[in-house]
Amino acid sequence: MTNRAVAHARLRNSRLVGSPLGSADEVVGWFGAVQSQDIPGSLWGIAQRMAPGLTIGDVGAAMDDGRIVRTHGPRPTWHFLYPADVRWILSLVGPRVEQTMAGLARRLAIGPDEMARGQAAIERAMAGGVSVTRSQLRDALGSVGIDTSEPLVTGVIGMRAEVRAVVCNGPRRGNQPTFVLVDDWVPPAAALSPADALRELTIRYFRSHGPALAQDMAWWSGLTVGAVREGIALAGAALESRRLDGKDYAAVAGAFDPDPILAPLLHLLPNYDEYLGSYRDYSPIFDEALPRARTVADVLGTHLVVRDGLVVGGWRRALTRDRVTVTVTLLIQLTPAEVHALEEAAAAFGRFIGLPVELRIVAA
Repeated sequence: MTNRAVAHARLRNSRLVGSPLGSADEVVGWFGAVQSQDIPGSLWGIAQRMAPGLTIGDVGAAMDDGRIVRTHGPRPTWHFLYPADVRWILSLVGPRVEQTMAGLARRLAIGPDEMARGQAAIERAMAGGVSVTRSQLRDALGSVGIDTSEPLVTGVIGMRAEVRAVVCNGPRRGNQPTFVLVDDWVPPAAALSPADALRELTIRYFRSHGPALAQDMAWWSGLTVGAVREGIALAGAALESRRLDGKDYAAVAGAFDPDPILAPLLHLLPNYDEYLGSYRDYSPIFDEALPRARTVADVLGTHLVVRDGLVVGGWRRALTRDRVTVTVTLLIQLTPAEVHALEEAAAAFGRFIGLPVELRIVAA
């Protein structure tokens, strides 16, 4: 097993090649959780796992009608979750998120009383199926004497309510997310025991992100490495492992040996895409030809260009009323066939956004 084989296997297990998934909720359920602080980027990432031709409106509708649920979850950061998974995933990762938040809460002087009063105020503001904006959330906290002049106060109290599966994002108002009560927005679903939840999330991670390390899932989920290793043991024959460069990789059974990639494949992936942002160790997906210089870090701080599963550059989007400009910065030279594949990827992004696309290719 080589780094290139790891990248090719991840490309298929991430569903960026092969049979497309049928809906946004199927994509989210496949991964377990899809990072979503950049909503347009996250929707573009989801669309690339589905049949071509979808627009940002098509995919965004799944968020606005509750087929995918946006909330703070693993690590913690914004994620999309499949509705039936919301409560059991948050029950598993939520305590670790609260531990991560504890120091910040103390620095902001948010004690148990403020947390309890704040959550109660939030629940009253949303009672009866009401959706509220972030500013209305802040007003609700202020109504019970909580000083919200520091914006992080609203964020910390709101995030605690999210990871306890009390509130989540609801339908957007324009481009602005709203907040609703989970019990009003997310249908009831069967609960899982802690062991079953750990086993299920471990299998979801390694089937969609594998081959990967235990440390990778620990980074993605916010769980400890020990907990991940326990999850791997609970998964049993559902997972298999192989060793590369002294590291033990896991994937679902049969997923280590991808079919060969026969044609140039160029992907314009968003900066938080699950293919890219879900690992502690990124080394298997970086093209070995990349120069090791500051330029690499500068370019890779944007959205990423992936050739045959390996990162080869970065890209930026700039929208006006009548077009979207995609500026690609390449760290290696592409063949004419690969440039054509890049042009097709940019055109697909333009169709997704619903604007003509102008592609600019520059060298770092």
